[in-house]
Amino acid sequence: MKNIAVIGYGVIGKRVADAINVQDDMNLVGVCDVISDWRIQNAVRKGYDIYAATQEAAGKMKSESISVKGNMQELLDTVDLVVDCTPKNIAAKNVETYKKRGIKFIVEGGEKHETTGHSFNAESNYKTAIGLNQTRVVSCNTTSILRTLGALKRADLLDYARGTLLRRATDPWESHLGGIMNTMVPEKDIPSHQGPDAKTVDPELDVITSAVKVPETLSHMHYWNVKLKKQVSKEEVLAAFKTSSRIKLIRYDQGLVSNNTIKEMFLDMGRPWGDMYEVALWEDMLKVKGDELFYAYIVDNQAIVIPETIDAIRALTGIETEGTKSIAKTNESLGIH
Repeated sequence: MKNIAVIGYGVIGKRVADAINVQDDMNLVGVCDVISDWRIQNAVRKGYDIYAATQEAAGKMKSESISVKGNMQELLDTVDLVVDCTPKNIAAKNVETYKKRGIKFIVEGGEKHETTGHSFNAESNYKTAIGLNQTRVVSCNTTSILRTLGALKRADLLDYARGTLLRRATDPWESHLGGIMNTMVPEKDIPSHQGPDAKTVDPELDVITSAVKVPETLSHMHYWNVKLKKQVSKEEVLAAFKTSSRIKLIRYDQGLVSNNTIKEMFLDMGRPWGDMYEVALWEDMLKVKGDELFYAYIVDNQAIVIPETIDAIRALTGIETEGTKSIAKTNESLGIH
């Protein structure tokens, strides 16, 4: 058993904490934040030990009748590894603390590759993370790129890929703050950052992305045009995608015609928050024309990196040295089938 702390109990942090809590080979020691509102109060209800990131935060928590176990430094005294899910400006400062104290740590995709010198995707480069002191779990969109293109690459089908991302404007719970309405905002730089980010994990990928921010908050959508190494059938492409346990093939004739219907399906499945850890890829939209492949899929940016983070914990701490075994264990614990 390895002792793990979660620093930052927001959209990603609360999901990482819950995922750690259902593993049988790691122990959630506590969560640490500066907030004292309903978010951290829900962590109290779940029985998690609460630590305050600052003295001021501790005072506010206590004024809200939140039992504070200690401060951030005291939490760090008890752990083997930290998962930092704080906003990037805060995470950058925290990283210096982890390094000085010799504590293994994981940051999420909002940080730059240079923060850790290693970027992680379970199916792509698990072995390279074994025993490292630090890694970055790449962003939601980059994770989806690595899963789908990685599956094609393993089948020796991938030549190069060009993708367009329709990016949701903001997290649902913050749409009253920074969302957009009745407009679309294209990113002016091509490639958008996701393609180069994927190459921090797999430098051999020939991938270019472009992105547009759209006025919705449920998910991202990707459209891909892939040049294949050879002419193959649609069935061969689908067989390649099926080698990833974290790609879920969906169909229009199942009524899954939009991101909201997909979200509803996962809510009905009983997933926490209706989370979709998988890439949801339309198999009946997928087309092969000669040596070109066209497909589209949906990405849940609040959930897709959660299983990757659990696998990264195992790799860095050495709990499990076989990536396939860690992936299978994480999938089972989170209900990914």
